[in-house]
Amino acid sequence: MDESVIVKDAEILGGMPVFRGTRVPVKNLIDYLSTGETIDAFLDDFPTVKREQVIRFLEEAGAMAAHEDPH
Repeated sequence: MDESVIVKDAEILGGMPVFRGTRVPVKNLIDYLSTGETIDAFLDDFPTVKREQVIRFLEEAGAMAAHEDPH
């Protein structure tokens, strides 16, 4: 299986999940999207993150949500 686009490493921002190869927390993307900002706005502000990483993260998150057991 391919590596996740998300990395959790105690040496990078204290273990906060970040996009692989960057120091950009995934939470930043979630914050942007939850306030109505676009992926393009996020990418403009965080140029080290690639569009493919954002799309793949959203696909992974969607797959996890689809398999989540609410009970």
